[in-house]
Amino acid sequence: MIVIGGGAAGLNGALMLGRSRRSVVVVDAGDPRNAPAAGVHGFLTRDGTPPAELMALARAEVARYGVEVVEGRARSVERTDAGFAVALDDGRTVEGRRLLVTTGLVDELPDIAGVRERWGHDVVHCPYCHGWEVRDQAVGVLATSVRATHVAQLFRQLTPDVTFFLHDGPAPSDDELEGLVARGVEIVEGQVEALVIADDRITGVRLVDGTVFAVQAVAVATTFAARAEVLGAIGLEAMEHPSGMGTYVASDGTGATAVPGVWVAGNVTDPMAQVVASAAAGSLAGAAINADLVAEDVQLAVVATAGSDLPR
Repeated sequence: MIVIGGGAAGLNGALMLGRSRRSVVVVDAGDPRNAPAAGVHGFLTRDGTPPAELMALARAEVARYGVEVVEGRARSVERTDAGFAVALDDGRTVEGRRLLVTTGLVDELPDIAGVRERWGHDVVHCPYCHGWEVRDQAVGVLATSVRATHVAQLFRQLTPDVTFFLHDGPAPSDDELEGLVARGVEIVEGQVEALVIADDRITGVRLVDGTVFAVQAVAVATTFAARAEVLGAIGLEAMEHPSGMGTYVASDGTGATAVPGVWVAGNVTDPMAQVVASAAAGSLAGAAINADLVAEDVQLAVVATAGSDLPR
């Protein structure tokens, strides 16, 4: 059994499979989406835990059940007679009967000076992941995606000081603008040139005309791009999400995809899932994969015993 992706979804899937006495290899490229964040939030009993610490605990847990974690990046996937073969960037190959893909997504950040440098610190995207940490601060919201107005309203729940920069993103509807004004959100027209940074923190947002608006944090409603390139050779590709927020790999409620034997879990299929939800999805996918393998094991056993005397 192969898991591509060693985050919460992948390791929780591996945990379920390992506890079912399956042989599991997890391929982990070591570049999690939440690496810049100081802590994981919204995860009961683990709220505020640094991402690297949480994954170290997870790896130690799955190791108790014989799960092997292989450091490396999956470059290609091929179907074999027995299942799948995954080629790594260092030339190694791992093989397994089933495949669980938990490669996550990439946040496509706007090309504004300072955004990438402060990403995960005082440039944030999720009010549930980072909102408490910027509560009561002056927060600027960049209108760079279809979700920007919604994100602004969520941050307005956490602070009375929200400025909405129209920038060059999708224009809010009249109803959305009315809602922002009604909640006391300042609306600024004009294109944003850069974030103003001093003493290793954001102090303002500067427009191309030189005007600076004082803020202490910036929220960006990013566009999501599923990390699914490795699956192209087996006929599975990312598609546009119905919400318009980016791309994802479609799956059913258990994570099963349109390609037999391949499951997905976490942000690669659910862009809005937080860490705790991704872990839960990995658990469900792991159980579904084990059930699928059990069904196959039964079929193989029936074939192997065909013609023998069966109990009546």
